[in-house]
Amino acid sequence: MAGKGAVLASRILNEISSLGMVAARVESAWKAAAANNDELYFDSVALNIHIFYSGLERLFEKISSAIDGSMPQGANWHRELLNQMTLEIPNVRPAVISEKTCMQLDTYRGFRHVVRNVYTYHINPDKLEPLAKNIRLVFKQVEKELTAFSRFIESK
Repeated sequence: MAGKGAVLASRILNEISSLGMVAARVESAWKAAAANNDELYFDSVALNIHIFYSGLERLFEKISSAIDGSMPQGANWHRELLNQMTLEIPNVRPAVISEKTCMQLDTYRGFRHVVRNVYTYHINPDKLEPLAKNIRLVFKQVEKELTAFSRFIESK
C-alpha cells in the first residue's frame, strides 16, 4: 500500500487544511451573526457547518473504499460510515477516530442532514450556537486523529 497509502495520506492532510479554514469561517460568521443578529450570517454558519461535515465524510468514504474495502449501504449509511471509522480492523488499520470524536461529529452529521432538507430560514440560531462555538475544539481533535491516521497509512 506504499504508493496508495502515501496518496491517501496526502489527501487527508490536504483536506485537514481545508477543514481548518472552514472551521475558521464558521467562527467568524458566528461572531458576525451574533453581533448583528443577521440571518444571512446565520445562513453562512449553517452552510459552513454543512461543508465541514461533508468534507470529513468524503475522507471517510475514501478510507472506507481504499483501505477497508467496504462502504456501508442503506438508509443509514452516513451514520454507519461514521461509526465504521471508530473500528480497529485487525491487520488492516487502527481506528481512524475515537468514540468521543465520533459522538461529537454525529451532532454535525445530524445538523448537515437538516441543512440539506429544510430552507435556511427554518434553521433555529439556537441550534447553530453550540455547533459554531465548539467547532474549533472538534476540529483540533479531528485534526490530531486524522494526522495520526495519515502517518499510519503513509508508513504502510
